[in-house]
Amino acid sequence: MNEAHTLKSPGEAPSGHRKMEWVRAHMPILERIRARYVQERPLQGQRVAISLHLEAKTAVLAELLHQGGAEVAITSSNPLTTQDDVAAALAERGVRVHAFRGASAEEFDALHHRVLDIEPTLIIDDGGELTERLHTTRTSLVGRMIGGAEETTTGVTRLKALHRAGRLAYPMVLVNDADMKHLFDNRYGTGQSTWDGIVRSTNLVVAGKTVVVAGYGWCGKGVAQRAQGLGARVIVTEVNPVRANEALMDGHQVMTMAAAAPLGDYFVTVTGNYGVIRAEHFEQMKDGAILANAGHFDVEVDVAALRRLARAQRPGRTPDVVGYEMADGRVLWLLAEGRLVNLAAGDGHPAEIMDLTFALQALSLEDLLQNPRQPGVYPVDPRVDQWVAAIRLEALGIAIDTLTEAQRSYLAQE
Repeated sequence: MNEAHTLKSPGEAPSGHRKMEWVRAHMPILERIRARYVQERPLQGQRVAISLHLEAKTAVLAELLHQGGAEVAITSSNPLTTQDDVAAALAERGVRVHAFRGASAEEFDALHHRVLDIEPTLIIDDGGELTERLHTTRTSLVGRMIGGAEETTTGVTRLKALHRAGRLAYPMVLVNDADMKHLFDNRYGTGQSTWDGIVRSTNLVVAGKTVVVAGYGWCGKGVAQRAQGLGARVIVTEVNPVRANEALMDGHQVMTMAAAAPLGDYFVTVTGNYGVIRAEHFEQMKDGAILANAGHFDVEVDVAALRRLARAQRPGRTPDVVGYEMADGRVLWLLAEGRLVNLAAGDGHPAEIMDLTFALQALSLEDLLQNPRQPGVYPVDPRVDQWVAAIRLEALGIAIDTLTEAQRSYLAQE
């Protein structure tokens, strides 16, 4: 370890470099931005603090911002989602890295503070980790802040609460709410990567099984859609009647978690809320049921209650699988300690998906510099959203129609 970095395995950097080069080849939008950033260096003089899941796609974003002129420091937004080889590789590319897999709660907090030690002018946040510290223990840094961008639904919820309370101290762009983020990252990215993590951990078939998906927002839609595509029967639990109706119309069963608990083979929480699967549900589950969380924080499955109910723990086929033996002999299998299964037990969203989201992140920071704002929450500039969409199609070699002048005039009259 040296003063600029906090790493676990610096010797694993060659593996991390290979991962970064693999995903870079599948991220054409970031490559288009990179070509301009290297020439123009629009972030020159800025200090960017990042809290994101630190794997190869994230590393490509961090390097891009550094090549755009910024001093960049990065940590992970989850103790189990750092890939140590990627962290080591990124440290060799000029970015300050303070992250390692398996950090304790105290270490996780300290790593975030080390990132904030660069006294950032801009942040990229995931779940509001940096924002929370800047508004509590590091308030002396707020005066330097130009603004930032937020990645996830959970973080957006926290930011909006801060804003309603009149406490948000700088402008934040809600990248999660952009069309080219939530329609693709949340739905297709979460859908594919969640099942990648589950299948990789368990090596069990999904077809013919019953999958219970808690929550039918964009992430839940993606998880349910992919489960259905793998041949599962899907049950959705919801608290929002509109989303429950959507799930019904999409061909899924809808019921309460209490009713679904005895039926499920797989349970996946995607709500962003607390205590979704609780003790009374564990008591009704069948032997061998598999529990996974794809929401941001590890609070959706009540792991503490699961441990209290269990008379013994059993190791699974990988370190990401732990069995909890109930008093009657049933074993419930928990994946990734109840943390994000798609990242803690997998590689996260596909590169082509994160290309969209991370392009929005980079361009939103640039927009904050060009168009300063008052403290508050702001949408991604629609022109940025449209540009990312157009470049994605261009990279795929797909052309679409454009409006004629007559059509523009017709629409302008309405």
